Amino acid sequence: MISDSLETSRISYSLSTFLSEMFIPKYKFILLYYLTICLPLTYYFRIVLKHLSISNYAIIEALDVEFASGMNVITGETGAGKSILLGALSLVLGERADSKVLLDQQKKCVIEAQFTVDNALLPEINGEEFDIDTSIILRREIAITGKSRSFINDTPATLQQLKHVGELLVNMHSQHETLDLIERGFQMNVLDTYAGLREDVKSFRDDFFAYKKEVKALEELRANAHRNAQEEDYLRFQLNEFTQANLVSGEQDVLEQEQQSLANVEDIKVGLDKAIHIIDAGEVSMLSLMSEVLAALKPIAGFHADVQSQYERLITSAEEIRDIKKEIEHLSDNAESNPERLEEINQRLHVIFKLQKRHGVTTIDELLTLQDSFEQKLNLVSDSNGAIEALERSTGKHFQDLIKKAKAMHAARAQRIEQASAIVQQLLQQVGMPSATFSIALSPLNESNMNENGLTDISFLFSANKGFAPKPLKDMASGGELSRLMLCIKTLLANADHTPTMIFDEIDTGISGEVALRVGDIMGDLAKKHQLICITHLPQIARCGDAHYFVYKENSGARTNTNIKLLGKAERETEIAKMIGGEQYSDAALKHAKELIKS
Repeated sequence: MISDSLETSRISYSLSTFLSEMFIPKYKFILLYYLTICLPLTYYFRIVLKHLSISNYAIIEALDVEFASGMNVITGETGAGKSILLGALSLVLGERADSKVLLDQQKKCVIEAQFTVDNALLPEINGEEFDIDTSIILRREIAITGKSRSFINDTPATLQQLKHVGELLVNMHSQHETLDLIERGFQMNVLDTYAGLREDVKSFRDDFFAYKKEVKALEELRANAHRNAQEEDYLRFQLNEFTQANLVSGEQDVLEQEQQSLANVEDIKVGLDKAIHIIDAGEVSMLSLMSEVLAALKPIAGFHADVQSQYERLITSAEEIRDIKKEIEHLSDNAESNPERLEEINQRLHVIFKLQKRHGVTTIDELLTLQDSFEQKLNLVSDSNGAIEALERSTGKHFQDLIKKAKAMHAARAQRIEQASAIVQQLLQQVGMPSATFSIALSPLNESNMNENGLTDISFLFSANKGFAPKPLKDMASGGELSRLMLCIKTLLANADHTPTMIFDEIDTGISGEVALRVGDIMGDLAKKHQLICITHLPQIARCGDAHYFVYKENSGARTNTNIKLLGKAERETEIAKMIGGEQYSDAALKHAKELIKS
C-alpha cells in the first residue's frame, strides 16, 4: 500500500511536469495545483487519531470518543466544552498542566489518546527508543498535587518525549497559531517543509550550533590568554622569587629547631654540665649512690630470686646512666656558640616568613603549591597561543562549510517560491479572495549575519484587495484573512509533507456565506488524505464532515458535565438546521440543511 501511494505521487508529479510544460506559464501552476492537490489518485491515511478518553478534566467527568479517518466535525453550543475537549488533547500531546484542571480535586485526571500509524513513519517516531508499533497510545495522568506522569504505550516517558511524539502525530491549528503566520521563523519553516529541506535544515542547525559553541570556546580561550598575558610580568616576578628562594619541603621545621639551639647555646651548656656533675662528678653522685645500693644487694641476691632480679635491673640502669652521661658530655662538648650560622639561619627563615606573609600561608608546602600554580599559568600563556591558532583554523573551516550549505539551501528555497506562491494564490481564490495576491520574497544575508536558518531572509507578502501592492503580512492582513491564508498554507504543506492528524479550532473566524462553503470544500479535499478534526460554528463547514460530533452539557446531580455524541443522519440534519436557524429552526432551515449535506 505504501509503495503504491509513493508510486502514485511520482506519476502525479511527472504528469503535472509534462503537462505544465505544454501550457503557457499563466496556467501551469493552476494545473499543477489541481493535479497534486484536487485530484489525488489514491486516498491513504498515514496517521489517524482513533480514540480519545478523558476523565476528571475541567467540566468533563468521563468522556470517550471514537474518531473517523476523514473529516471529523465538532459542533455545539457556546460554552458546551468544545475547546475544552481540545485542551485535554493538548495535555496528552505534551502541554503543561497543574491541579487546576481537575474537576474533582480528590481524584487524578487521566487522558489517553490512541493513534494508528503507517509503518513508514515508525523509524522517526521510534527515535525516542520506545517500543512503538502501528498502534500508539499516549497517556497523561495529573495527580491532585498537580504533578503529572506521562506514558507512551505504557512505558514511562518524560514530558519532552511525549511532546516530541505528539508533534509527529498531531498538527493543531488555533487562532493563536494564526498569529504565528506573521513570524519569519514560521514562514521559513513553511517554505522548508514545502521544498523538502527539513532534514537539510535540521542538519545545518546542528552544525551551526556546534559552530557557535566552538566560537564561544575560542572567545573564552582568547579572553583567558589576554588575562594571563596581562599577569605574565607579575607571574614571572613571583616565580622568580620562589626560584631564588629554592624552597625545600620540611626545611622550615629543621631550621627553626637549629635556630632555637644556637640562640640558647649558653643555657644549654650550663644545663648539660650540671647534669654531668649530678650523675658522676660530685661526692654524692647518682652513680656513687647506685654503687652503694648494688654493694648492699649483692651479698643477698643469691638468697632470693626477686632480689636477684632487682639487683640485675640496677646493674642495667647503672650502665644506661653511664651511657646517658657520655651522650650529655658529647652534647656539652659540641654546644658551642656559632653567631655566623645563627645569622645564616635567621636570614633564611626571614625569606621563608616573608613569602608566607605575602601569600597568606603558613607552611613551605603551601608555598610550593603556589609555585606550581604560577608555573602552570605561565605555561598556559605559552600554550594558549598554539591552542588559539588551532581553534581559529577549525572554526574557519567550519564557517566555510556552513556558508556552502547555507548557499545551497538558499538556492533550493529560491527554486520553489514561485511554485508555492502560485498554489497559495490559487487557493486564496477558492476561499473567496479572488483579488488577493500572495508571494514569498527571499533575500540573501551577508555571511556575517548567518543564523540558524542559513543565509536567507524571508517575508510572506500579501494583499487582499486589487490595486494594492502586496506587503508583509503584519502590515496587511486582518484576522479573518489570516485564518483563510493559514488554511491555504496548511493545504500546501499537507501535500508536500507527511502531515499528521490536523486539528482546526474555529478556522471559520471572520468568514461566512459563500466563502465558508469554499473553505469547507478545501477542508473536505484535505480530509481525503489526512484526518481532520474541526471545531466550527458554521453549517457550511459542518456539512463536509465524514463524522459529525455534538458537544453538549448535562446536569448530573449538583454538577454540570460535558459530553459528546456521534450524530446519526437525521440528528446531523437537525443540528445543521439549528446552526442555520437557531433552536426554533424552520422547515426551510431543515430543507437547507439537507441540501447543504448533499452538496
